[in-house]
Amino acid sequence: MQLPTTPICFPSIKLPALPLLLRPSPRLASASASGPDSAARRLGLPTPPSVASAMRRRGRRRAAPTPRAAAGGGEAAAPDSQEKRAGTDLKTLATRFWKVAAPYWWSEDKTQARLRLAAVFALTLGTTGISVGFNFLGRDFYNALADKDQEKFTQQLLYYLGAFAGGIPFFVLRDYAKETLSLRWRSWMTSYYMKRYFNNRTFYKIQSQSIIDNPDQRINDDLSAFTGTALAFSLTLFNAAVDLISFSNILYGIYPPLFIVLVVYSLGGTAISVVLGKNLVNLNFMQEKKEADFRYGLVRVRENAESIAFYGGEENELQLLLDRFRRAFDNLSELLIASRNLEFFTSGYRYLIQILPAAVVAPMYFSGKIEFGVINQSVSAFNHILSDFSLIVFQFQSISAFSAVIDRLGEFDDLLDGNESSLSSQNDTVDEINIIFKSRSSAVSSNGSLTQSDPCMVLEILNLTLITPRSGNVLITDLTLELKEKDHLLVMGPSGSGKTSLLRALAGLWTSGTGDIIYHVRNSMQLQNANVGSDGPSNMKLEGEEVLQSSKQRRDNGIFFVPQRPYMVLGTLRQQLLYPTWSEDVHHSPNNDAESTDPLPFLSEVSTSEGVGAKPEMPSTAELVRVLEVVRLGYILPRFNGLDSMHDWASVLSLGEQQRLAFARLLLAKPTLVLLDESTSALDEANEAHLYSQIEAAGITYISIGHRKTLHKFHNKALYISKSELADSTLRNWELKPTSQISAEESSPFSS
Repeated sequence: MQLPTTPICFPSIKLPALPLLLRPSPRLASASASGPDSAARRLGLPTPPSVASAMRRRGRRRAAPTPRAAAGGGEAAAPDSQEKRAGTDLKTLATRFWKVAAPYWWSEDKTQARLRLAAVFALTLGTTGISVGFNFLGRDFYNALADKDQEKFTQQLLYYLGAFAGGIPFFVLRDYAKETLSLRWRSWMTSYYMKRYFNNRTFYKIQSQSIIDNPDQRINDDLSAFTGTALAFSLTLFNAAVDLISFSNILYGIYPPLFIVLVVYSLGGTAISVVLGKNLVNLNFMQEKKEADFRYGLVRVRENAESIAFYGGEENELQLLLDRFRRAFDNLSELLIASRNLEFFTSGYRYLIQILPAAVVAPMYFSGKIEFGVINQSVSAFNHILSDFSLIVFQFQSISAFSAVIDRLGEFDDLLDGNESSLSSQNDTVDEINIIFKSRSSAVSSNGSLTQSDPCMVLEILNLTLITPRSGNVLITDLTLELKEKDHLLVMGPSGSGKTSLLRALAGLWTSGTGDIIYHVRNSMQLQNANVGSDGPSNMKLEGEEVLQSSKQRRDNGIFFVPQRPYMVLGTLRQQLLYPTWSEDVHHSPNNDAESTDPLPFLSEVSTSEGVGAKPEMPSTAELVRVLEVVRLGYILPRFNGLDSMHDWASVLSLGEQQRLAFARLLLAKPTLVLLDESTSALDEANEAHLYSQIEAAGITYISIGHRKTLHKFHNKALYISKSELADSTLRNWELKPTSQISAEESSPFSS
């Protein structure tokens, strides 16, 4: 039932509460209650969003650093090239929308997805039919009122109440079905993007090479906004098409010129809205980035509070944060101006709707050609159809914000697919280091006897030339060495010579350069899965789909890495000790029946690698307690109430305690070879000597980076790397010798 001036309609499709600029403005929402936004409210789309609330909502985000800052530019102001951004054309937006939206509907969850979508569409058709019925009920209701026919008025009122009772469940169930489908879609897309984000070490490449900004925001916030808004807009378009068919016949039958006025009015309004709001997409895109950068600056202060306090850098951090906030403020000011200019037009456009249809058909009423109820019916039909024609006018700011979300997700999706030029060009324009795994199993000789194939060999490096991934600077030239069991290598050299970069190459994180790195590993299921036989190596280049398989092969075959600042996982002390060797076992649910009935099975599928490698049996609680005693950390058990307490371990443990915890992980995993990157830098000499004696007693071969003279006695080989500053980069810049030949004066031949 609709009043003559303000139609009374059931609400239709409503967008979910979204982050960014997709929330409706309270001021405009209140205006809609008085009339001008009634058509938009009937569609259920939010009224033009309140850009003033954007900064408050963006403050809740956790973001990654800007590309320039991550690359080493610190927290300085972003360069001018990042302050402005060229807009994305409509064709690219459409392509990106399809690329992001389509996979779910052809995924393993496609049956559920399509059935739920069909149910939502069916309920939407039902609500449209109910709206048409209310249009005719409203006509008869007001005719009875105008004729002062109390009996007919009472009858129509009862019809109205019955229609309310029968129609409300359709609207409620439609909205519920839409919201649950949106949530399921988001869950699948979150799993889909997270797997691709961790596959092929893309997360590491994004951070280390500073390819895009804020990937965490795109996964969390943009995916949520995309699924909810895409579904709502799709249903709105469907609803609009059905409305257009249903109400056009009604309006055209009342007065054909009114239909022509409607078409001209809506097309003209759409054209003007596009012209006035053309800059909103780019401004919304940049606002997301600037708000995320400001939030990241605040997070860095929290995570580095002690260092900042030691340096007395409060004023510097304050100024850097205010600079970032000012950039967000300046962009938001432009956004407010653009929104204001658009609102001048859209507000007038909305208010004129209230009188335009009545003004056109009023002469017919005054001449007695139509009844009073027909005026109400024409106003209702006019508003329905005009809302369908004027989606761009009513929702231009929401569409602009949604376009920014599509743009950011499309950019992220291109990168994950390897189509982003900034990533693929780097992989395609340089040679790559070969990571090769070779079995140390027995081999059959030509006379039929069993022989051992290099039973003591652990690592071979052949003609390795290492260059930086982005700049192409040569760090190490033509390095060749062998490492056998009980060989312990100390890598030394001045800062910036490439010591840690060598460990990155050994771990497979850096592959730019030439040469071979050959790991001699024991027989394992992982090697069989990788098709590596005892008669020769299998070339496992770290690219494409084989990267994670090769990374898992490295870990499961006893190649372990301990950084200077160990990574503390989110979890219990038990999980800290079991990371990363038994992480999957800790998080794996023991209830297989529960997994089989999981309503969202794609969220339980956490593995991103093919094949399962052999690994030691998970340690018992007694073994975990024992290893803590071995690394002299037994006192933390009563301090933190046992192994299963939850804490922010990176904060509650000192760096020295974290380093000893990392050695506990190492002793539990029992690897063949471990790479130590200044892993005892925060320890005193006594604890350092104790830990090295423990891993040597465990029969673990190790490669260490360090500067201390005390490290010499724990190693029998030393590799010195000098900075490659000569014009001829083909000259060898390294020297390998036994530590027994190093005199006290040679302890640091390359000073920093």
